[in-house]
Amino acid sequence: MSINSRDKGRRGENELSKVLNEHGFTTERMSQYCGKTGVPDVQGLKGIHIECKRVERLIIEKAMIQSRNDAREGEIPVVMHRKNRQPWLVTMDLERWLDFYKEWLCQQKET
Repeated sequence: MSINSRDKGRRGENELSKVLNEHGFTTERMSQYCGKTGVPDVQGLKGIHIECKRVERLIIEKAMIQSRNDAREGEIPVVMHRKNRQPWLVTMDLERWLDFYKEWLCQQKET
């Protein structure tokens, strides 16, 4: 990985952490040491393993495989990503998203 790519990745992780913090979460960019598994790029969302990608050409399948492989037992693997001048997106497995949606529907019925 080139120094520019590493720097862009680091900036993207800091940017994502800032956005999450602005939404009321307490997150921080985690230092990566030799691709150590189990360590998310950004930590602080309980139960979520975040793989952060700040690239123009993302191979999302590869990023999701990395997130799944690095996630600890019980964590939901997600990829949070964005291109230049675009909003942040979240990619996750459909089954997990359906769990979130069903929970949201239950909350809507209670209100």
